[in-house]
Amino acid sequence: MGGRARGLKVAGLTMAGLLLLGVAAAGWVYWHLNDNITGVDINSALGDDRPARATPEPSASASVSARATGPLNILVLGSDSRSGEENEELGGGDSEGARSDTAMVVHLDAGRTGATVVSIPRDTLVTRPSCPLADGTSTREAYQVMFNTAYAVGGPVCAVKTVESMTDVRMDHYIEIDFSGFAKLVDALGGVTVTTDEDIDDEKSHLTLDAGTHHLDGTQALGLARTRYGISGGSDLARIELQQKLVKALLKQISGTDLLTDPARLYSVADAVTGSLTTDTGLDSLGELTSLGQSLGSLAEDEVKTVTMPVVQAPSDVNRVVADEPDASALWESLR
Repeated sequence: MGGRARGLKVAGLTMAGLLLLGVAAAGWVYWHLNDNITGVDINSALGDDRPARATPEPSASASVSARATGPLNILVLGSDSRSGEENEELGGGDSEGARSDTAMVVHLDAGRTGATVVSIPRDTLVTRPSCPLADGTSTREAYQVMFNTAYAVGGPVCAVKTVESMTDVRMDHYIEIDFSGFAKLVDALGGVTVTTDEDIDDEKSHLTLDAGTHHLDGTQALGLARTRYGISGGSDLARIELQQKLVKALLKQISGTDLLTDPARLYSVADAVTGSLTTDTGLDSLGELTSLGQSLGSLAEDEVKTVTMPVVQAPSDVNRVVADEPDASALWESLR
């Protein structure tokens, strides 16, 4: 065999080896990201005694676009439920002190022409239904208890059942992200720019900011999402206003970041998201999450409406709120 022929053979084998390594690396990345996600079978736990879906569930044979662009309601929780040094450093609790610090119902319009994000104050007094537990027992129904106790006593399943009980709106999906995951996501995106209307000095959220526009890193953004006592009013409703600003700012940051042209940042974002994510089993794979994300690709920031469930001061406790009727019911009716 001549030198040229041998050289071409070596080059061909080298290219084949690099291709195999590339395929193996891609396979490992997919497996790693897919394995990051924790799934909870909420549908099996709750059975059929639930509000009706907004539209019939598409068949398995339906096109991806048909399955991905029907109306959806997603319960999104921010929690400190996962133990670990990172969460503890950021103010999270241990696994026995699980709490849902943030609760939002995200309604996606059919065709993804718009979205409504409804914040539920965690201080809202509700009737918490009996919820099934993993060991086969159930929690007791409870009256006039704080909304965020549902997650504390029964995890994602009870959080979903409580929301469905108080809204009569079917939650098609569930997404939960913990403290460290949120901070890592913001850092992976390069930070987020937010404008505050007043000075913030909150020892509990470890955040101090002058009024004005700031580019926040992940730890600061998490502090903003948790700030309550360092702002006027010092209420959960005031904190929700900051969270809604943060949601809009994150949407703007994501839409302005071309992740497809920066594979390293794309992986960093994907690893940050999946590594701290708990979902229902309908979203617990990289393919399913990607399909949902792609369906949101054309949704502009100004097409996302943020509102808070109408509430009034609870007659029994000045530090708690209750749903303001009939306005609260009218809001939930619009999402069915």
